Amino acid sequence: MPYGQRWRQHRRLFWQHFHPGVIFKYQPIQKAEAHKFLGKLMESPSRLTHHIRTLFSAIMLKVVYDIDVASEDDEHVLLLDDAMEALSLSSHGGFLIQRLPFLRHVPAWLPGAGFLKVLARSRAANHRLKHEPFDKLKASLERGELHPCVAADLLARKEAKDELDAVVDEDDLLKNVCTITFEAASDTSFAMLQAVFVAMALYPDVQKKAQAELDVVVGPTRLPNFEDVDSLTYVHAIIKEALRWHVEAPLCIPHCTVEDDTLNGYFIPAGTVILPNTWMISGREMMHDPDAYKDPDEFRPERFILDGKLDPSIRDPDAFAFGFGRRICPGRYMAHASLFMAVASVLHVFDIGLPLDERGKPIAIKYEQTHGLLSYPEDCRCSIVPRSSAATSLVLDALRKLPPTTT
Repeated sequence: MPYGQRWRQHRRLFWQHFHPGVIFKYQPIQKAEAHKFLGKLMESPSRLTHHIRTLFSAIMLKVVYDIDVASEDDEHVLLLDDAMEALSLSSHGGFLIQRLPFLRHVPAWLPGAGFLKVLARSRAANHRLKHEPFDKLKASLERGELHPCVAADLLARKEAKDELDAVVDEDDLLKNVCTITFEAASDTSFAMLQAVFVAMALYPDVQKKAQAELDVVVGPTRLPNFEDVDSLTYVHAIIKEALRWHVEAPLCIPHCTVEDDTLNGYFIPAGTVILPNTWMISGREMMHDPDAYKDPDEFRPERFILDGKLDPSIRDPDAFAFGFGRRICPGRYMAHASLFMAVASVLHVFDIGLPLDERGKPIAIKYEQTHGLLSYPEDCRCSIVPRSSAATSLVLDALRKLPPTTT
């Protein structure tokens, strides 16, 4: 979207619901969904990637639309997968139509035109995601039902004519804000938590240090809370190292110059699409610069800690992982909070190791990233087992205390 009034309206409405001063109100949702995640991991650890997808989708569906994910195969989660499929494939030239635009005119039944079906499915899923949850919530509110969520607040402000008078299509603006909140937050956090699981399987000593910290700070009789944030320095360092080690958006998000510019002697005309290379900057890596991070290919959370606290002198991955300038991710504080609760909870009750074969022998895995606008670990298989019977009891007790879900 070009920079201008319409972009600022979208950005402002989003930021007002996700700046650091307000995200604390979403903590009960993040905590409840993290506990559900623990239960699913205990029941079917082999479905790790599906459970991670459900975790972050469930958080955002509840926050944005007050929708509870009632089952493993919730229609909204499945719609999200279809909606993001074309983006994932097209971002690295996965469709021949990107090179030969005339192919958009060929019939879908023609051999080799299967990409048209993928695009059509994604387009339909995006349309449904944009309209169906929002319209359902709006109808419910008009019946007098109460739904504390982002969409309901936006609709209330619309009725009060708060900052929306200049908008040509108010509902379209609100739907855009809600849809991008759900899609973007669900998919990016999905990739990062996968990376954490891979790192824990490959670096058991890191996992043991985190568990030792959790045992001291949290103890054996409860699960982590947001009140533990300031005391779990090593857990925070794991999240920072995951953001650095797994470059989730290797070419960031495309930007566009709004005026002529020059950089290191190169003329860049207005209207040029710019892809910030998060791996490289002036010939050196942003996230894997050996001058900033010793042994950059190794997963070492300790690099961010000095005298038991996070070291502010170390280059902060947040400065690169969430984008740049006025378009830096406005949901980064929410993402950090969701990742913290998930990572702390998982490490407190589970041991994560290499995947096992049918004879119970460890299978060697190699950390590699997929291609695309968003990058995921190629292989995130791992073993996930409760640390003890007491840990199992903690999870089961937390599940019993969860409030009933609504639809």
